[in-house]
Amino acid sequence: VQQLQATDGAFAAILANGSVVTWGSPVSGGDSSRVQDQLKGVQQIKATELAFAAILADESVVTWGVPAYGGDSSEVQDQLEGVQRLQAANCAFAAILADESVVTWGVPAYGGDSSEVQDQLKGVQQVQATYHAFAAILADGSVVTWGEPDSGGDSSEVQDQ
Repeated sequence: VQQLQATDGAFAAILANGSVVTWGSPVSGGDSSRVQDQLKGVQQIKATELAFAAILADESVVTWGVPAYGGDSSEVQDQLEGVQRLQAANCAFAAILADESVVTWGVPAYGGDSSEVQDQLKGVQQVQATYHAFAAILADGSVVTWGEPDSGGDSSEVQDQ
């Protein structure tokens, strides 16, 4: 086993050959049979509360688990190319792409929809997550946030600092 990740009720392990083994609650991502044939050359796995996302060697992403919690990335799948890193909040994922932009999916109000700040998400170096929000550090050292305001998704009061 090279890496282990966990949702609220399931585990996913990346094996030395780049395949993935999952176990635990089927609804929490413990059943990856729907995507098992795609889980080859897996580089990284991240987990929300009820879903997993895996970066493959070709820098694409495969997801499984509860669709609303990020287990269904079909709406953004065509944008998930050149994925370098993933970050997970409780019910949303954020992917940093090779061009240093960000793609998000999951529960919209809790970080899955970054459309309001998408034009600011350029030169993204790192993304961190709280329970229901994300914050991205840009190349110029500034920070962009989105998601639930009470979880840190609104940093307007401290932006000038």
